[in-house]
Formats: sequence, structure tokens, C-alpha cells
Amino acid sequence: MRDAGADVTVVGFLDDDPALSGGDILDLPILGSTSDLLAISHDAVVVAIGNNSTRKQIFERFRKAGESPAIAEHPRAVVAPDVRLGEGTMICAGVVVNTGSVIGADVILNTGCTVDHHNRIGDHAHIAPGVHMGGEVEVGEGALVGIGATVMPGKRIGAWSVVGAGTLVTRDVPDGVVVVGAPARVVREL
Repeated sequence: MRDAGADVTVVGFLDDDPALSGGDILDLPILGSTSDLLAISHDAVVVAIGNNSTRKQIFERFRKAGESPAIAEHPRAVVAPDVRLGEGTMICAGVVVNTGSVIGADVILNTGCTVDHHNRIGDHAHIAPGVHMGGEVEVGEGALVGIGATVMPGKRIGAWSVVGAGTLVTRDVPDGVVVVGAPARVVREL
């Protein structure tokens, strides 16, 4: 975002793995653990953790502490002007989000996914790289739609469900299940 002209300065990363403290990622320092946040000068945070429930816990902890979750949008993403983005959402390179869509808080729209018109994506969901979703799809809170999955128009992915990589969703997916295959079938409950 900064390289594309946005007024953004990244001060560094936090990671709860003590072995990483003092190291760096992308030439930026790992400043400590998430509990060190208050001691670091900053004006916003982005929680970028792939595990949805872990990301939710940290996001909610930061929000309750008064932190401002920033939207991180890659300059090579295409987001229609009427799309509503929730706080703390991360939109990676090559993402396309079409008109009328509503993206919840703390969502990851990962590299090259497409979110067609009038989709509703719940808080803490993760749409993985290469996912393609037709129009009027609903994704529940905390759901993970795996790499390369396809969701047909008008279908619903239940809260905290997992759609396996490469899965073709042709019917609604209940809450709290794992689906795989083409067409998608439930293989277990979570």
C-alpha cells in the first residue's frame, strides 16, 4: 500500500513464538509478542493469522483494548466502490470483489480470489487463494473456503465450516462441518 502511494508506515510484526523475537520478516522487525503491543508506538493494527479462531481471539482482544483495526488492501486488488469492508479486513493481491458485496470484520480475502456480486462474508472468515464465488453467496462467521474451491451462485457456507481445497459447492453447507469433493459432500462435523 505504501509503495502505491498510501500514507502507511509499517513499524513491524508481533509474533507469540518467542524464538522469532528479534528477527525480521520482509526486512521489518519482529518487535515481540502480541502482549507487547501497548509498549509499541502505533496507530492501527492488522491481525494476519491464517487460523480463523486464533485470529478472532487476538482481533477481539485488541479491539477490547481500544485498538484500531486497519483495512489492508493490496493496490492490485479490484474492489467495487460500493463494497462495504469490515474493520481489520485483509485483501491480498489479485483479489476481485464485485458490486453490492458486504465483507465482515477481520476477514482474509487471499491472493487471487474472486467474490462476485452481492456476496455476504461473515466476520473472521478466510477465503483462500484462487477461490471463485458466484453471485449472492453467503459465507458464515469463521468459515474457511479452501484453496481453489468454487462456490456456485446463491449458496451458503455455514459458520465455522471448512470447504476443502478444490471443492465444488453446489448445495448449501451446514454450520460446523467439513466438505470436500465435486460436488461437495460432508465428511465430518467439527
